[in-house]
Amino acid sequence: MRTLLIANRGEIVARIARTARRLGIIPVGVYSDPDRDSPALTHLDAAVHLAGATAADTYLDGPALIDAARRLGADAIHSGFGFLAENAGFASSVLDAGLIWVGPSPQSIAAMGDKLEAIRRAAAVGVPVLPSIRLDDALDLTRVSTEIGFPALVKAAAGGGGKGMRRVERVEELEAAIAAAGGEALRNFGDGTLYLERLVSPARHVEVQVFGDRHGDVIHLFERECSIQRRHQKIIEEAPAPGLGGALRDSLLTAAVSLAESLDYENAGTVEFVVGEDDFAFIEMNTRLQVEHPVTEEITGLDLVEWQLRVARGEPLPATQDEVHHRGHAIEARLYAEDPATGWAPGTGRMVRYRRGPGLARYEESLRSGMVISPYYDPMIAKVITHCATRSDAAAVLASELEAMHLHGPVTNRDFLVATLRHPAFLEGFTTTDFIGDHPGLLDAGPEDATHTIHRAAALWARTLGNRDSDRHWGLAPAHWRNVPAERPFVVLDGHRVEYVVHENRVVVAIDGARDHEATIHDDGATVVEIDGVATPCEVHLEGGNLWVNSPRGQSLFVEQPRFEAHDPTIVAGGPMAPIPGTVTAVLVSAGDEVDEHSDLVIIEAMKMEHRIRARGPAVVVEVLVAPGDQVDAGAVLVHLEERE
Repeated sequence: MRTLLIANRGEIVARIARTARRLGIIPVGVYSDPDRDSPALTHLDAAVHLAGATAADTYLDGPALIDAARRLGADAIHSGFGFLAENAGFASSVLDAGLIWVGPSPQSIAAMGDKLEAIRRAAAVGVPVLPSIRLDDALDLTRVSTEIGFPALVKAAAGGGGKGMRRVERVEELEAAIAAAGGEALRNFGDGTLYLERLVSPARHVEVQVFGDRHGDVIHLFERECSIQRRHQKIIEEAPAPGLGGALRDSLLTAAVSLAESLDYENAGTVEFVVGEDDFAFIEMNTRLQVEHPVTEEITGLDLVEWQLRVARGEPLPATQDEVHHRGHAIEARLYAEDPATGWAPGTGRMVRYRRGPGLARYEESLRSGMVISPYYDPMIAKVITHCATRSDAAAVLASELEAMHLHGPVTNRDFLVATLRHPAFLEGFTTTDFIGDHPGLLDAGPEDATHTIHRAAALWARTLGNRDSDRHWGLAPAHWRNVPAERPFVVLDGHRVEYVVHENRVVVAIDGARDHEATIHDDGATVVEIDGVATPCEVHLEGGNLWVNSPRGQSLFVEQPRFEAHDPTIVAGGPMAPIPGTVTAVLVSAGDEVDEHSDLVIIEAMKMEHRIRARGPAVVVEVLVAPGDQVDAGAVLVHLEERE
């Protein structure tokens, strides 16, 4: 193996390239139109342009990827995770082209890729499984009720990553769940086959990292806990899993290795389980490197990508089971451009400023200041990982690291992550897949009111200095100087009237007529806000009407708005608009239909998520402006509606 094509994008490209170089392997790759300026490309010796923006046109185009490998002289392909990493057909095509495939055999990928077949194989070697049945036209509801029961999960047989999955609380919801999950599975995997599985709740999601070689050896690298999830997709992962009893842990590890051995498994794989108080059951096996592999690397001191490359070259596993040990505790947080408070709606747009925290964590990232977060791919910004002697230390350091980051751009889930890592239930190890639902207050987490007061004073001080610097005629005059009496100056920030006076180094602020807050500013190259004898260092970044303030207490964004209400063009637009760029996957209404508040109108898929566009109130559909398959921009009107009484 001399030259390795990394058939992926973003942070995993940089991650694989680092290890490849250390082993003397030349890393090369590919890039799509939106990824032309990606920092990941700086880690490669060369990369081939794949014309297009969507995944289907670029990173899912197997023949184009193999052609890129030939053009660049690569003799091996690593697909990372996602895209074609678990596509048995692509793996076979790579081998047929005479290239080395860095991953499990096509036979193992195919066997575990069909979730129903995976369940059958797991049961055959004595691994506990959950009751499940295939969903087809001959569905027997009596059998569903007796064998599965409710709540249950509708799942895609060819699925993964939370796609093609719907929770069903009662039998009346089953038909709609099957339609929604089937359509999503067909769009994402090309296969709409579904099955129904008993839902265990509350439960924990625990997975075991396994590794095999072509010499018949299979070992485990311990377990990870991945229970903090939204939309069945992981957000926080850790290793080892907290609170697992010794016997239960041993049973999990043994079950995972037994399944892998039965497959003559080669390379990296992860066996996932649902875990109750004293029992467990198999969910699925992912035949690839996991997104969360860094936490295993941190506690074992091993490089899993190095293991992958060595095994793909035909070498034996670098260590035996007895030689693998773990130390301390590691936690990973996935930082996404998404808004937990609005149903995890993904964000797009320019990241004006991106700055890491103080350097107490490991970062896996592919973003820099000024880059645009595209609507075409997963909205993950970075993975931030800490490794400490104890779990509580790892959580505390990770929360502080995240809190100190500068993220000036689309909304992120950073405040949610920080609040979760500091939540008593998390720290006590009460982590289940229902964690977010059990703690809804985390969804709109953010800096405390006292922190916003400090940040607001810093923002207004910086705004005043900025106005002085840009005023060539009156810049030397005292702030807000008037030659006649006048009301206090004000700005509108986030819909609130903020009156303020700046006098020398003091800022007096009143919000919506409430009592004054007075702050003293010490500005000798760094802005320090002092309120009631407590001084806080702040850093302010102004861009247009946006004022970002960062301090050790977190980050605030204040948006300056016109002081007089402007005309809202969406009021006369006649209907709902696309919240972000995406692809129309379904139109649920026709001209002449009557709809009510919250009626579904159109479904858009963007950034690996489904977004239902709903009516705001009673209306009549005048005209439908989109069709399935259409690409729409943010702000595009989708349906013309006319209000009705």
